[in-house]
Amino acid sequence: MVHRILVVDDEENIRDLAILYLQKEGFTVDGAASGRDALARFVQTPPALVILDIMMPGMDGFEVCRELRKLSDVPILMVTARGEDVDKIVGLELGADDYMTKPFNPREMVARVKAILRRFEGGRRPQNAITVANLSVDKARREARIDDQIFTLRTKEFDLLTAFVENSGIALTREQLLESVWGYDYAGETRTVDVHVQHLRSKLTAARVSIETLRGVGYKLVDASS
Repeated sequence: MVHRILVVDDEENIRDLAILYLQKEGFTVDGAASGRDALARFVQTPPALVILDIMMPGMDGFEVCRELRKLSDVPILMVTARGEDVDKIVGLELGADDYMTKPFNPREMVARVKAILRRFEGGRRPQNAITVANLSVDKARREARIDDQIFTLRTKEFDLLTAFVENSGIALTREQLLESVWGYDYAGETRTVDVHVQHLRSKLTAARVSIETLRGVGYKLVDASS
């Protein structure tokens, strides 16, 4: 299967470089120079993944991400030129799945794209639902339920929850979760995990499970009904 990637960046040289490297790896790639152009292209031909620059004139990447999340759960790789944690955290909170800082190595960009797609598709392989207390996760359908009621999760939230239920009662380090959910070493930027765990906790209030913080270690999902 050939995946279609949408690269959104107002800097033509960066956009063209990303397109070149992705095409060399066999991807079909569309480019957009503005946020509004990106949304129009997305609606016309939905891609499998979006690479989205934050700093663009007019409609910036944050606004585009917000609009995309109204339309789809497509994986989003955000790109920031400033390298500030606040940009990364805001992007994750808006629903981005990963981020890179400019200037970036195009080979790393390709590796991240492949890792995101691998994780996203991996959750669709047929497997039985996993249940902990009144919480169940069906990887084949990418559905999570509390008391048989489906609740909405973003792509990485679902993958993170899956990692927890598959290892219920087991302590997982932030580094283990980064490798398992994001698919590669994040070089210690474990704030990504903390942000997503915070989101998960807010959506699991009706579940009889809890994600415990293990100081100096990481997290553990426990069955609170036992």
